[in-house]
Amino acid sequence: MNTHTLMIQGTTSDAGKSMLVTALCRWLSRQNISVAPFKPQNMALNSVVSANGGEISRAQAVQAFAAGLAPHTDMNPVLLKPNTDKNAQVIIHGRAVENMNAHGYHHYKSIAMKAVLESYSRLSTQYARIVVEGAGSPAEINLRDNDIANMGFAEAVDCPVILIADIDRGGIFAHLVGTLALLSKSEQARIKGFVINRFRGDIALLKSGLDWLEAHTGKPVLGVLPYLQGLHLEAEDALPNPSDFAAPTGHDCLQVIVPALPRISNHTDFDPLRLHPQVDFRFIGPDETIPSADLIILPGSKSVRADLDWLRQQGWETAIRRHLRYSGKLIAICGGFQMLGKAIHDPEGLEGKPGSAEGMAFFDMQTTLQPEKLLRNVSGTLANAEATVTGYEIHNGVTTFDKQYQPMANLPNGADGAISDDNQIMGGYLHGLFESIEACSALLTWAGLDCVAQASDYNTVRDTAINRLADNVDQHLDTSRLSQLLHLNDLPT
Repeated sequence: MNTHTLMIQGTTSDAGKSMLVTALCRWLSRQNISVAPFKPQNMALNSVVSANGGEISRAQAVQAFAAGLAPHTDMNPVLLKPNTDKNAQVIIHGRAVENMNAHGYHHYKSIAMKAVLESYSRLSTQYARIVVEGAGSPAEINLRDNDIANMGFAEAVDCPVILIADIDRGGIFAHLVGTLALLSKSEQARIKGFVINRFRGDIALLKSGLDWLEAHTGKPVLGVLPYLQGLHLEAEDALPNPSDFAAPTGHDCLQVIVPALPRISNHTDFDPLRLHPQVDFRFIGPDETIPSADLIILPGSKSVRADLDWLRQQGWETAIRRHLRYSGKLIAICGGFQMLGKAIHDPEGLEGKPGSAEGMAFFDMQTTLQPEKLLRNVSGTLANAEATVTGYEIHNGVTTFDKQYQPMANLPNGADGAISDDNQIMGGYLHGLFESIEACSALLTWAGLDCVAQASDYNTVRDTAINRLADNVDQHLDTSRLSQLLHLNDLPT
């Protein structure tokens, strides 16, 4: 069996696969072991631009950070970005190839698997160990044929697997035993142990169940990880649970709301705001009453015209115009920025049927979607505050202005975005606007917050959370068995 690689699979989505891979990457890195994360196939709308100029999932970028590495497209060779309920943009080695429905992608899997194995092979020559994250569950019967994301990959490279399950959901023993029962004999043998995630309470009350599980399956329980209150780890795709973030209690805070678009992308843009001690942040979902706020932010979108239709159906355009009449502020990012122009043109049907949509016309501009996606990491300054800003661009749209505006940011490659003449609206293509302390403070001041407090550095917050995860590996998992599975004794000292 492959002694170079360990794969983490889960009984369900959000069982803790991303978290455990992140934790193991930092745990190994702290032992000065060269380790890389890997996810053969990911379906997510939270993505970043890698160091080599391609697009990968945000989760693998965080795992790279945990391993002390710059993100690379080989860490996530296949990324699927849904643009409708039935279609997704297929990204191979960081570049979009085409939109496919599920049936079309099923036939494409053999090509995708070649890309997966090419990336895995390259990483194997560069790093002493690879920790792999599966996708969803290996027991999804309808997806097992030609699988490249879970056991199909594990069988192809002959690596051991740990199965993780989330006890906070309930039904933990059914999840583990049921998943095991739905696998083939060779796949069952590949699972070397279980990890229980998000446990609350007295561990003694769980012991009889763990003893039964080990006796029934013949597989060891490698540990029980506690529920970590207040842990911040960027979401792979789903919107975060509001209960994970405490609302500020003081009077000097800014009310910020963001529509939870059906195809919202890169909602991790707002993590620094959700963590800020003076920001009361909320995503507003479908059919929710749109509350009053100091600042509305229109987020990125994978289907701009469709999400603009949704906004109008939900009453957001009317609410935004009322908000601006009462001196509220509006920021728009990427797809949200495109919505603020006079029109959005999609002549080649990149995000749906070919055609055009009328925008909200807050800016005298038009956007045309083009097949070639712009991918780049950038840094510069906010035009109205001379504050340093860093981030990245991921978009198909090319925006042209019929009128000159003050830009949102000045970047080495030119100006980005626009600020309205009345200084109430700001928009542009730059993701990651709020991650820089300097830029975040300047934007909150612009939005009306007096005496902005010094927030924690976002990279420090992330690093602290990852170290907390690695500490939990040391404290709650069987590290001797982990070392055996990873053949750490075989590594040169």
